[in-house]
Amino acid sequence: MTINAFTRALKPAARLVLGVSVAAGAALVAGPVFADQASGARSATVASHSVEQKTAGQVSAQSVLKIAESQIGVSENAAGGGTPFHSWYMSSPRAKETMARDGGSLQSYANAPWCAMFVSWVGEKAGARSTVGWDAYTVTYAKWFEANKRWGNEAKPGAVVFYSWDDKSVESIDHVGLVKQDNGDGTITAIEGNTGNGKVEQRIRPKSQVVGYGYPQYKA
Repeated sequence: MTINAFTRALKPAARLVLGVSVAAGAALVAGPVFADQASGARSATVASHSVEQKTAGQVSAQSVLKIAESQIGVSENAAGGGTPFHSWYMSSPRAKETMARDGGSLQSYANAPWCAMFVSWVGEKAGARSTVGWDAYTVTYAKWFEANKRWGNEAKPGAVVFYSWDDKSVESIDHVGLVKQDNGDGTITAIEGNTGNGKVEQRIRPKSQVVGYGYPQYKA
């Protein structure tokens, strides 16, 4: 599965599967990332493999990137699913929240494009859910960072990078990953799931494809 184009290209009725319902303003700010620090009990248990979650500023960018790099080579099945990131998301309370927000069924996530689920899983495993965030839909994920005023245009290690293959609008976002470094030549190196090869890979991409960056609040 190459890109997340369907997440913005589907007609409104079909997009209920993974969500374009952007009753975003309130929904995103009230979502389970920065805003969740005041209500951690609501999503305290993500599954039997839950990791203790820390507050913003307690996890470093390098620890997040180390976890992301450890997954390089993990690939999807022939149907485009079957990754640990799919199964984790489907077993998490967040899946029920996004279903309530967007409609659709839990099974809709089973073979869905998974770049956002990968980034969310990494944040979960690092104990940084409260600042990396979790979502299955790239556009609402980006809007969440915007709504929390953690959005910008500078590539920083550990930033959540949002790409579009068509233009530079948030609504056109196709893909998401984690910035490893700014290469200083108009490109960035990022770790991404759901690449064109259906794997977690380290990729070099031109900044011309970047819509913006979400900035988790990392340990200094």
